[in-house]
Amino acid sequence: MLVSARRLQLLGLDRPAAALSGAVACVAFGVLTPDEAVAAVDGDTLLLLFGVMGMGALLATDGFFEQIEGPLLRWARTPQRLLGCLVWSAGLLSALVTNDAVCVLGTPLVVRLIRQHQLPGLPFLLALATAANTGSVATLVGNPQNMLCALLGDLEYLPYLTLMAPVAAVSLALNHGLLAFVFRGALINVTLIDTFPSSHLSRQAKASLIVVALTAVAYTLGAHLAWTAVAGFVLMMLLHRRDVSELWPRIDWSLLLFFAGLFIVVRGLTESGIPTQLFERFPLAADVTGAEQWARVSAIFLLGSNLVSNVPFILVVREQMATLPDPETAWQLLAMASTFAGNLTLLGSVANVIVAEAGRSVGGFGFWQHFKVGAPLALATTALGTLWVILLRT
Repeated sequence: MLVSARRLQLLGLDRPAAALSGAVACVAFGVLTPDEAVAAVDGDTLLLLFGVMGMGALLATDGFFEQIEGPLLRWARTPQRLLGCLVWSAGLLSALVTNDAVCVLGTPLVVRLIRQHQLPGLPFLLALATAANTGSVATLVGNPQNMLCALLGDLEYLPYLTLMAPVAAVSLALNHGLLAFVFRGALINVTLIDTFPSSHLSRQAKASLIVVALTAVAYTLGAHLAWTAVAGFVLMMLLHRRDVSELWPRIDWSLLLFFAGLFIVVRGLTESGIPTQLFERFPLAADVTGAEQWARVSAIFLLGSNLVSNVPFILVVREQMATLPDPETAWQLLAMASTFAGNLTLLGSVANVIVAEAGRSVGGFGFWQHFKVGAPLALATTALGTLWVILLRT
């Protein structure tokens, strides 16, 4: 309940603190032994998150996001094209270094562009948040929930990429088109300043991008996801040959704590038997088959990911996935639906909250401002992804 509420004002608990409190309670009240609690933590998931976040952090220390500002503006020339550039660049980059990292590192760039060119803040902040969620569906390292589905469902990188890359491309086009339509009036009488910074990518930034690309190739060849990500991170550090002490504060350690605590809490919940009783009454595999069954399951995944947050929901339903006729397809649908669910509401994704908070100096955005764009986008992209999977799998 604390995780779903995101923050309990009375106690001042955020999601990592709530997960940690629940983990301690599981041991303190004898739900799990200390050894069982430690064994419940999935090391591969934490390692994968750490490696991908580390690569994103190194891109930031390279100054990558500042260096792309000039080329981005020179290519865009107009606010309308800049909006499109932001959608596609955020979407593509999030597939490689996670949506949360793109939002943490990219929001300062977007805020700077808004201030320098006196642009309306809402369209561009929403473009970054929604596109980072949308584009991250393309790969198993695009966001934390996809990583979790990959490891718990034994999904392979290349088959998932082959299945979801077209969905990501069409969904980003929908994302771009929806934002352009909704904010067409706000961008009509706005122009960009003619003086664009003449920046270019440094050697370090280019080397880092090459390493990120090599890890993507390794994923597609079947390499271990977690250790490949960490190996890429270590290689980037070795290539930099400089003090990396400024790197560590850029890694979201609270996210790793959140996952670790959550693994323990959900293991305790599973041991209690409550999920089993719940799914006996409301089974995922209902008395329907074929396309209707997959559409129903996808809708449950979308709503469940918003009701109790995507990562806890995935951990709760993990044992029920085997009851579906094709568990691999079910895990792929879960990864897709839980990703697109992040756009349904402001609180559906950490990426949304990151952009909303970091962009407050230029207006930010609230729940309803996000909902007017995010809800139709989430429903349309989930329907699109479900239809695509049904057509290919049935």
